[in-house]
Amino acid sequence: MGCFSCFDSSEGEKLNRVEESSKAQKHSQPTVSNNISKLPSGGEKQLTSKSKVGLKTELLLPSDGQQISAHTFAFRDLVAATMNFHPDTFLGEGGFGSVYKGRLETTGQVVAVKQLDRDGLQGNREFLVEVLMLSLLHHPNLVNLIGYCADGDQRLLVYEFMPLGSLEDHLHDLPPDKEGLDWNTRMKIAAGAARGLEFLHDKANPPVIYRDFKSSNILLGEGFHPKLSDFGLAKLGPTGDKSHVSTRVMGTYGYCAPEYAMTGQLTVKSDVYSFGVVFLELITGRKAIDTELPHGEQKLVAWARPLFNDRRKFMKLADPKLKGRFPTRALYQALSVASMCIQEEAATRPLIGDVVTALSYLANQAYDPNKNERGGGGRLITTRNDEGGGSGSGSGRKFDVEGSEKDDSPRETARMLSRDIDRERAVAEAKMWGESLREKRRQSEQGTSESSGTG
Repeated sequence: MGCFSCFDSSEGEKLNRVEESSKAQKHSQPTVSNNISKLPSGGEKQLTSKSKVGLKTELLLPSDGQQISAHTFAFRDLVAATMNFHPDTFLGEGGFGSVYKGRLETTGQVVAVKQLDRDGLQGNREFLVEVLMLSLLHHPNLVNLIGYCADGDQRLLVYEFMPLGSLEDHLHDLPPDKEGLDWNTRMKIAAGAARGLEFLHDKANPPVIYRDFKSSNILLGEGFHPKLSDFGLAKLGPTGDKSHVSTRVMGTYGYCAPEYAMTGQLTVKSDVYSFGVVFLELITGRKAIDTELPHGEQKLVAWARPLFNDRRKFMKLADPKLKGRFPTRALYQALSVASMCIQEEAATRPLIGDVVTALSYLANQAYDPNKNERGGGGRLITTRNDEGGGSGSGSGRKFDVEGSEKDDSPRETARMLSRDIDRERAVAEAKMWGESLREKRRQSEQGTSESSGTG
């Protein structure tokens, strides 16, 4: 499924289409500037990107001192790498455009080359967002951007090649001779993808809202290691005392959070909803939207929600392609997490840090179908962020992954996760207090140093 506006928004942002003169095309090569200047607030930095054809976009980016690391390619280099975009190198199609496999002549590195469809839904703005985001944000669960090409009217992105394709390729429309993903691999992919979101939400400053989390945007490397890709729709999250970002509604139908689709108000909890939909895809093997199914089953969330209320129906939610090879208790726990993420009310959804903790546990409980370990035991774990910091750390919530039938139900686990809704506010206030204290100490030490120097 490609990216498109889920609903029209009266306050939608308009992409400016720039007319490129023939002179500009002939004599100039647009580049992305990395001129970073300090904002008056001192909290972030502003990056102004200008091309010589008049395109200008301003983005807030993390103030960690990093510089744009992406390499600039000439168009002829990528033509050579892909054998002139030969059909044999074609990998697939997305909202951005066509993707080709290539080999860089200078280094021999195998890469994926995405070429912007100039008639497509994403344009220069999304191109710049992707370059800037992936140049400054690095994590093992984010795809690595090697470089870009902005040669004349050509817009291309060059990524590391992910040999196993997308998660969507391994879940849906499988050929008869292709084996589906096993339970352990599904949990590993879910946990890794959640860690990518956690980095964007909790480690990036200001937080980054991915806005287009879906199975086709999760790419898989060796060993089914997942990485998030396609950052063209990413937005910087709210800062200060703001609770949300207002923006035009963009994303993919079936994955958009209801409050975002209806109001255009975007928060990190919007991404958590989309994650819940993808996690349901992993559990059930169904598409987010499947028009070939009966009317009441076409939208995955609407079909699954009633089944969450009856424990006796939980087994109906398991992907038939698993052929029963999964631990029953872990299935219930996974459904609990999915149920929490797709809550109608954004405030009742968990933070992604809590989701990571729960899924990391599930991913580490390897299931051996040969030992018939269905319904295996569990233990009590406490959610926390081992690396410290971030709005998702230190919640102290407990997941009873052994417990009773009542404790295993999605509704009960959702209640446990949502009982501390005011925690985010408390964490933010504590963070501000700590920063203020450190600043006072710094000023005091600086004053002491200056007085001793003059003495």
